[in-house]
Amino acid sequence: MSSAKEYWDAAAGVKEFTIPFDVALFSRFVPSLDSTILDIGCGYGRILRELDAEGYKNLSGTDISPKMLELARNDFPNASLKVIDNETLPFESDSFDALVMLAVLTCIITDVEQERLMSEAKRVLRPGGIIYLCDFLLNTDERNIERYERHHAEFGTYGTFRAEGGGGLRHHTEEWINKLCSDFEKLHFEKNIFRTMNGHTSNGFSSIYRSPGR
Repeated sequence: MSSAKEYWDAAAGVKEFTIPFDVALFSRFVPSLDSTILDIGCGYGRILRELDAEGYKNLSGTDISPKMLELARNDFPNASLKVIDNETLPFESDSFDALVMLAVLTCIITDVEQERLMSEAKRVLRPGGIIYLCDFLLNTDERNIERYERHHAEFGTYGTFRAEGGGGLRHHTEEWINKLCSDFEKLHFEKNIFRTMNGHTSNGFSSIYRSPGR
């Protein structure tokens, strides 16, 4: 966690996050502007800004990087923005109508840590709540295959690698995403091509899941 925190602190104000937020898709499943929304891995507040512009006002964010959150607070001084300083989301159970998770799983290397995050997501989400989840899938080009193979032994999972600057990142199989989200009802899933924060392109997906209940 500490090395990841250092990597993202160093990226604050330098890296631009690039996965697009499909507000039309989100609002289709979260129509009420009074919905309580948590952006997990909110970074410098890019998606919070888009949600605010759309009229959503009950916004919260959390991130492992204090430096990123400092930038977010410049735009949202009154928002509930909290640092994740352990593996527990710093919010009460059943607190949110919707969660936003853009390129969060890619920052989490191990299966166990990803499973723990999704368990926490389920805890803080109200029954019948919505998760808007976008992330990266495995690629088959030479550059990516080479780095997957080079870092497989280091991280123990195929699809992991070190990005420019040394941060550990992960691309996923669709099968793993299905397993990881098996506690939720899949409402929407589409494959995309995303531009990465380092200027490359990558396979990815956009999805909507619903928490059990209601």
